[in-house]
Amino acid sequence: MSAEETAPSTDLSQIPAQIPGPAAWYGPAMAQSDGWIEHITQAELEEVEAAVRRFAETGEDPAHLRSEAFPLPSLAARLRRVLAEVLDGRGFVLLRGLRGPWLDRGDLRAAAIAFLGIGSHLGSARSQNARGHILGHVKDLGLSSQDPSVRIYQTRERQTFHTDSCDVVALLCLRTARAGGLSALVSSVTLYNEMRRARPDLAEALFAPIETDRRSEVPAGERPYFRIPVLSWHAGLLSAIYQRQYIESARRFPDVPPLTARQIEALDLFDALANDPALHMTMELRPGDIQLVHNHALLHDRTAFEDWPEPDRKRHLLRLWLAPPGARPLPPVFRERYGSLTPGDRGGIVVPGTRLHVPLDPA
Repeated sequence: MSAEETAPSTDLSQIPAQIPGPAAWYGPAMAQSDGWIEHITQAELEEVEAAVRRFAETGEDPAHLRSEAFPLPSLAARLRRVLAEVLDGRGFVLLRGLRGPWLDRGDLRAAAIAFLGIGSHLGSARSQNARGHILGHVKDLGLSSQDPSVRIYQTRERQTFHTDSCDVVALLCLRTARAGGLSALVSSVTLYNEMRRARPDLAEALFAPIETDRRSEVPAGERPYFRIPVLSWHAGLLSAIYQRQYIESARRFPDVPPLTARQIEALDLFDALANDPALHMTMELRPGDIQLVHNHALLHDRTAFEDWPEPDRKRHLLRLWLAPPGARPLPPVFRERYGSLTPGDRGGIVVPGTRLHVPLDPA
């Protein structure tokens, strides 16, 4: 067992009683503003369309698309400013208006190239599953999270508040559901501040390593679960990694102990605060919207949804896991899940036999 695995939990005396900053926001106040929406201009959209045509004509594999092959003369500078807000500001931005012709005609390959091209100006795309998908499809495949090999984004169930295993997650909305499927965000800094104020003893419990199920996607030489605290304090920053269902399902392994009463109470309070409408906010993603979320500073959720019966109308989002080169330092324990701590080259899921590619089939 490594030193990282046996490291004691953080003493709260090392952490400010209340962490200030732009990421410590409350949902109702944030929802009253539209400052987090960035509207893509017609000129910027034309830049994207031109770059899509140029790359498509090369016939190259979009899995290896780099920013140099996807020039955005004016939008690139704006994307850098947006990324700074995501990484160092409120933790999220909604880019609105990527309604290129591919969206109306259902050209999934062109939409994928556009999304990957924009993503290439934000960071390196990481594998999102054992099959090496750097482009994810968030779509109901008729599966259930009760199957330990299924990830919740493959279902129409509510996801619950969680983080993904990357620095920044990006979603491009192609089609919306018949009802439901709202996106919800909550600040993990605000969750800590509220827990520290109300129950510092339970806040402290979240800084102890806890087992989280890898859902059968196990890197070489690793256990079928990882042990990282829900909250970590490192380099003067609070970072979160959390998925309650996978913490619970990790108890299926014989070497993982049951959760203690204190752990359960702490996780229950964390969940209750995240679910409190006084803390979180919801938004409806429209076709052509790109949502960018900083996993270390925010938790995200999706409400359950009712889909359209017609196959060509069903809810469908594309997803990228991104590693920006200017991302924050992470504590050593994150290496167990992220593989590396190097900004720009960390996060994602790689197992023996993984080959990076861009699937255009949601299944």
